[in-house]
Amino acid sequence: MFVKGYPAETTEAFCDGHVAAFAFFGGIPQSIVYDNTKIAVARILGDKTRVRTRRFTELQSHYLFVDKFGRPARGNDKGKVEGMIGYVRRNFMVPAPRYDSFDDLNAHLEAKCLARQSDTLRGHSQNIGERLIADLEALMGLPVAEYEACDHVSTRATSISMVRFRGNDYSVPVAYAHHDVHVRGFVHEVIIGCGNEMIARHQRSYDKADMIFDPLHFLPLLEQKVGALDQAAPLQGWNLPDVFATLHRLLEARMGKPGKREYVQVLRLLETFDLDVVRSAISQAIDLGAIGYDAVKHLVLCRIEKRPPRLDLDFYPYLPKANVGTTRPSSYMSLMGGSAA
Repeated sequence: MFVKGYPAETTEAFCDGHVAAFAFFGGIPQSIVYDNTKIAVARILGDKTRVRTRRFTELQSHYLFVDKFGRPARGNDKGKVEGMIGYVRRNFMVPAPRYDSFDDLNAHLEAKCLARQSDTLRGHSQNIGERLIADLEALMGLPVAEYEACDHVSTRATSISMVRFRGNDYSVPVAYAHHDVHVRGFVHEVIIGCGNEMIARHQRSYDKADMIFDPLHFLPLLEQKVGALDQAAPLQGWNLPDVFATLHRLLEARMGKPGKREYVQVLRLLETFDLDVVRSAISQAIDLGAIGYDAVKHLVLCRIEKRPPRLDLDFYPYLPKANVGTTRPSSYMSLMGGSAA
């Protein structure tokens, strides 16, 4: 057996289950028995003929297996499957497993499936794994290209740079507002493209009427409208290291509104550079007293290029300046006098 858990019964989960099962067994069954799920069957005609959904037809065309459907509400048509579900619930899910992610849960389930192959069922001399070998020899080979287990939706980005998929809104860069986009909804992520370019990638949400933001998408707009910086919804809940808040406070205290714009410019460095690099550069700038976008950018580039920083003190009046006085002999005489005494 092979078992995998999903957040919801969706088209992409249905397709992903096939891809994962075929990979687990290393081949494709010649035929598969299904119930009459709406994911696979659009409708049943009077003569019991099934009209397949477009997505199921694509899946079947990719892997070339034969489909067989049980009669509606007749669980005995696939009794082994119903029995396996009960076995999994009793043996794999009691006590109820608790994991931080579906990846961890599915690793647990796969380990249970593999462990079960060493069991020998009543009436058989060979264990499940040994008996499985004969079945695997009858499987069809896997195709060269793996099936992309996702749902495809063509839509349009709104005026506020949001794209709706399955009742939830996902952000795209502000430059793509009012553009036609293509959404690929996978089990755990949503990928949005425009033309041949991928413009956004988000973790999939299964809430209702949720809004999922990538703060980086809105920084170009905030750079022009810095007055909205403190209240901008896309930035709420953006967990940045504490040095970012410190820099924001210092810039705004010393420069006012221009300081807000410089802070947004610092945030835009995250569009190009890793968070750890920018964080370290901000910490170094604060330690030096070089409070400004140009200084932070310079320090970021120095870290990337592995060269020492060279800050122009004329541009950073807050840097502490060394005041070296002229040497006077009288200063040394006082020391000598103290020694003589």
